[in-house]
Amino acid sequence: MEIYRSHVLVCAGTGCTSSDSLEVRDELNKELNRLNLDKEVKVVEVGCFGFCNLGPNIVIYPEGTFYCRVKPQDVKELVEEHLLKGRIVNRLLYNEPETEVKVKDFDNIEFFSHQKRVALRNCGLINPEKIEEYIAHEGYFALAKALKEMTREEVIEVVKKSGLRGRGGGGFPTGLKWQFAYNTPGEVKYVVCNADEGDPGAFMDRSILEGDPHSVIEAMAIAGYAIGAQQGYIYVRAEYPIAVQRLGIAINQAREYGLLGKNILGTDFNFDLDIRLGAGAFVCGEETALLTSIEGHRGEPRPRPPFPAVEGLWKKPTLINNVETYANIPAIILKGPEWFSSIGTEKSKGTKVFALAGKINNTGLIEVPMGTTLRTIIYEIGGGIPHGKKFKAAQTGGPSGGCIPAHLIDTEIDYDNLIALGSMMGSGGLIVMDETDCMVDIAKFFLEFTQEESCGKCPPCRIGTKRMLEILERITEGKGTPEDLENLEVLANTIKNASLCGLGQTAPNPVLNTLKYFRDEYEAHIFDKKCPAGVCQALLTYVIIAEKCKGCGLCARVCPTAAISGKPKEPYVIDPEKCIKCGTCIEKCKFGSIEKK
Repeated sequence: MEIYRSHVLVCAGTGCTSSDSLEVRDELNKELNRLNLDKEVKVVEVGCFGFCNLGPNIVIYPEGTFYCRVKPQDVKELVEEHLLKGRIVNRLLYNEPETEVKVKDFDNIEFFSHQKRVALRNCGLINPEKIEEYIAHEGYFALAKALKEMTREEVIEVVKKSGLRGRGGGGFPTGLKWQFAYNTPGEVKYVVCNADEGDPGAFMDRSILEGDPHSVIEAMAIAGYAIGAQQGYIYVRAEYPIAVQRLGIAINQAREYGLLGKNILGTDFNFDLDIRLGAGAFVCGEETALLTSIEGHRGEPRPRPPFPAVEGLWKKPTLINNVETYANIPAIILKGPEWFSSIGTEKSKGTKVFALAGKINNTGLIEVPMGTTLRTIIYEIGGGIPHGKKFKAAQTGGPSGGCIPAHLIDTEIDYDNLIALGSMMGSGGLIVMDETDCMVDIAKFFLEFTQEESCGKCPPCRIGTKRMLEILERITEGKGTPEDLENLEVLANTIKNASLCGLGQTAPNPVLNTLKYFRDEYEAHIFDKKCPAGVCQALLTYVIIAEKCKGCGLCARVCPTAAISGKPKEPYVIDPEKCIKCGTCIEKCKFGSIEKK
């Protein structure tokens, strides 16, 4: 056995690799060899730590020192100072955004200290391409326990008692779904993993597959045993090449170790897995459309009932959960349902992974107990709003969700609270907005997405979202009428009630939600022909503040339509009739004398 005095964990997730973390890894190995430290210090590629905007990230153990934004040119100093001389390289430490205090210990950084990792328990801790490291962290122990010590019914009962709800959208009780699949008679059944993560800004599933693929494989094998299935499929986006590669490696390793295939762990249980690649259609995140795609057809939803647990893949009983849901299963089997249900709220047990993005200092992947307040997420984990701006809203649930306004910042985040606010948990996207965001424009953005991604199978979604988008475009262009607000609500409710699948049924949510909480912004666009946030270009007026203007004339020289005129050393003026609102003058003005109103 090789024993090292130090381990250097290098993030090799998508975010960090795009910022040259693999080059950092290579430089680390090169410098360690140069200084003859390669027998003392081990460089380990791991999955995402979660601190995505600070990559490339590395953590040095046993000290637990966290370094961020490490570049290949920083490595020589890092090795010579920290690994050779034992000195901390302060300039590469993390700065708390509000206090500017440098923090060296991984566990003391506020971003991490408020989290509780269950689904992400191994991400950033183990090499995802080494099954031995997963096993060393109790990997496949849950599968062994299920096969050797539990009946199929007992496994399902544990999942039911845990209170785990589906982490992919609506939050349906996971154990109940397993029970339905178990109860449905059939010689052939299937287990499917929905890894077709399509919400804008969401990357929870990708990070788990990149950082801990064996947790999903183990959970699917447990699910196969529980419901009586021998074959599983992981449906993953082709746009996730690292996840696909590591899944393939993990599946092959599990087969080599006898953890997939025939007579698993010496029992009569047979179960195997295959990967199916999606082509990036958002609608294939809907379970029936996903199953249709696996069968080789165009990904379009099917009417329900029958539900997949009764008639799913190739008309056979099929259990389908998403990546994060499965990632919780091994820990629940090992630690017991009482442990899991002790975390979270009365009706929303356990933790939830969120992709924290938008107008926030600390963006990245977080996992918190259900019931954590929005305030804790934004100001303690997220480090607050940049540049002293005011928090305005947080959007949850992606294109199917809605916005939580500032006055509800102390809302405890769980399934029921979000639905009561007109939003939803969704897969876990959480986008923070400040005072410079226009809520009408936000609603338009998400409706553009769902309208573009509609499969077109049912008229309410295909036509209705198009009509709603046309109304929102008119409003943001200053052409809206009072009747548009009523028409938006009528259309939205019709689409919700008449659409075939979840995409259409939830597509109007961002519009209905922003109408509920930010109706004054819609009215300002319609009645005052103004965008309060200064976002909608058609409603803006560019003006030069005479007191600030130095009369240099630079704005006039760069204006593409000759809309700016004046005399040297005197205030210039903008002709609103000629101004095309391109923003070039603001960008070039050195004195801040041009404003949007």
